[in-house]
Amino acid sequence: MPKRLFGTDGIRGEAGTFPLDPLTVGASGEALGHLATRLRQDPEVLVGIDTRESSQWIAAQLAGGLVRGGARPRFAGLITTPGVAYVTRTGPFVAGVMISASHNPYQDNGIKIFGHSGYKFPDAEEKAIEREIFALLEAGVRAEPAELREDPGLDASYVDFLASTFPGTLEGMRVVADCANGAASHLAPELFGRLGARVDAIHCSPNGRNINLDSGALHVDGLRCAVVELGADIGVALDGDADRAIFASHSGRAVNGDGVLLITARHMLERGELPGPDGEPTVVSTVMANLGLEKALHRLGIRMLRTAVGDKYVLEEMLRCGAMLGGEQSGHVIFRQYATTGDGLLTALRVLEVMRETGKDLDVLTRDFEVHPQRLVNIRVREKAPLEELPEVAAELRAASEAFGDAGRILVRYSGTELLARVMVEGVDEGRVELFAERIAESIRRAIGAVGS
Repeated sequence: MPKRLFGTDGIRGEAGTFPLDPLTVGASGEALGHLATRLRQDPEVLVGIDTRESSQWIAAQLAGGLVRGGARPRFAGLITTPGVAYVTRTGPFVAGVMISASHNPYQDNGIKIFGHSGYKFPDAEEKAIEREIFALLEAGVRAEPAELREDPGLDASYVDFLASTFPGTLEGMRVVADCANGAASHLAPELFGRLGARVDAIHCSPNGRNINLDSGALHVDGLRCAVVELGADIGVALDGDADRAIFASHSGRAVNGDGVLLITARHMLERGELPGPDGEPTVVSTVMANLGLEKALHRLGIRMLRTAVGDKYVLEEMLRCGAMLGGEQSGHVIFRQYATTGDGLLTALRVLEVMRETGKDLDVLTRDFEVHPQRLVNIRVREKAPLEELPEVAAELRAASEAFGDAGRILVRYSGTELLARVMVEGVDEGRVELFAERIAESIRRAIGAVGS
C-alpha cells in the first residue's frame, strides 16, 4: 500500500494544514516516540529547525508528541538538515528530526526523520509510523506543545566536523556565500571564515518569511553578479536547509550538481577514492543528469548509474553498489566517506579542496563538460493523475519520442513534495528541445493544470 503522508523527503505541506496541522504533527511525534522506546530505554530524539516562521511551533508540537510517546526531545535550534543527520549518528540519539521544507517557499514546511545511523528512515519504518499516526488521529489523542530549550553545543559539533575535513586553509580565497536566508545563515560564514577565507555573506538575514525568496540554490543570478562585482574566487548558493549547493565561477558562470560530480569524481579517481562494483570506478546520479556528464565521465573511464529523482534513491544505489560519490543536478551531492546525506557545506568544501590542490578555477575544472541543451518546465497541477492515461499528453510524448529517437531524452514526472508536474527534454538541437518541452507542458496544463498555472 502506498504511503499517504511521507513523500520522497519526509512529510511536507503547507504549515497549519493537514498533514502539518497541530493535531497531526503531535501524532507524528508520539508515533516516533513509541518507536524510539521500542528501540531503547529512555530514548533521546534530536530536533532541529530552519528559519520559517512555522518551524518553532511545529518543533514544539512534535516535541510534545515525543514526550507523550515516552521519548526525550533535545533541541538543536537553527541547524541544517545534514547537521541533524550528523549529530544524530554521532550523538546519543535514537532518531533525529529536521523541521524544514528545504527549497520550498516559507508557507510550506516538513518533517524529515533520520535514524541513529544518520540515514533517512526506510519506507517500511515510514509506513509503520504512518499507520500509528492515523490510529492516534482516529482515537482523538492530542499532544500539548512542549517547551524547547536550545542546546548550542549541538550545531557547534557539526561545524567542528566540517572544518576537520578540510586539509590546510582557505587563506587568500574570497568566497561569496548565499545562504537563502535559511538554516546555514550563521553556519556558512562561520565555517568558511574559520578556514581562513574572506567571506562575503548575502541573503543571511532570515525573517521567517524570506527563506529561499529570490535567493539561494534556486535563484543564483544574484550570486553570479556578486561574484563578478566583488572579484571573488567562487560563489556558493545553498537552499533553505543547506542540503544542496550550486556554485558560481570567478567569471559568473553557474555550476550545478552535474558539474560538481565531474569535478570531484575526477579528483577522487586520481587519488584512488572512487570504487565501484567489479573494480570499475562508479558515480551514481539520476535520470535528470545531463547526457554531457555521462559522456565526460565515460571519457575518464568512470561509469555513471542513473536512479529515480531524489537523493534518497541515489543513496540507496550507492550503498547497493559500493559507490562513494553520487548526487543530483539540483545540487544534492553525497560524499559517502564523510556523510549519510547530501550536504551543501560539505560539497562546498570538497569543491574548494579541488580548487586549492589543483590551482584551477571552476571554469577550467569544467572545461571538458559539454552540456547538452536541456529544458525543464514545472507545471502546477490540480491532481496527480497518471500521465499515460491522459490522451493528449500521451500523444505529445509519443510524438517527441519519435522525433528524437536515440538523439534525445524525455522525462515527465510528478514532484514528490509538491503538486507539480515536471517536464525535462534533452537533445542536441536546442530549438527542437524547446519546442517539444513546451508542447508537452501545454498538454499537461490543458489536461490537469491548476487555475492560474
